[in-house]
Amino acid sequence: MAETMIASDEMTGRQIETALDQVRAAMRKHSSEIPKEIAQQVLGVDNLGMQMFAVFRKQAEMFSNMIVHRWKASLMPSPMEVLKATGRRLYVDDAVVSAMPRGTGEEGKTIFFPLDLSKRGGHISDDDLEKEFESHGLLPEYPDNLADVNKADPAFADEHPNCTHWKDKNGKWCYAAFDRWDGERLVSVGRDDLGWDDCWWFAGRRK
Repeated sequence: MAETMIASDEMTGRQIETALDQVRAAMRKHSSEIPKEIAQQVLGVDNLGMQMFAVFRKQAEMFSNMIVHRWKASLMPSPMEVLKATGRRLYVDDAVVSAMPRGTGEEGKTIFFPLDLSKRGGHISDDDLEKEFESHGLLPEYPDNLADVNKADPAFADEHPNCTHWKDKNGKWCYAAFDRWDGERLVSVGRDDLGWDDCWWFAGRRK
């Protein structure tokens, strides 16, 4: 079952106070880093409050675009069996599949997010994608957990092509990607650092 994280009501007064408490705590903790004369000048900046709120709003926009899928681990003994159990056509590098990392939980949630790459030429490298996972407070999902999501909901990747990535023992980027092409549902697993375009939904897990 997928859950789209869409706001229904405006944030509450209690939530506003909680946000302000966090700002106060951070400013008190780092007060020694800013001289009071400079602090006074900053307080005179036009729309300072709106500039600070913009950071909060950016975080809110990231969460509003997320989709959450619950999964139950298939507990297949080998990574290849996990992929075959999805029922999709396999386009895989056997060596990458055999070495791909595996999750340890019996059930959990995978969080999918898209990226606006219009200011990056419609493309993002794996190194920069890793930074996006970090900014979303996520780690890349384990490929077997992602396979379990796509096994449970085969149609999800029809409209939401989805993927995850990891580094192998030699520090090379590898990937698992689920999509539909020419009417056929596919899973691809391989090794490359070509990056990603803006059609993909990136699969993460909570730290």
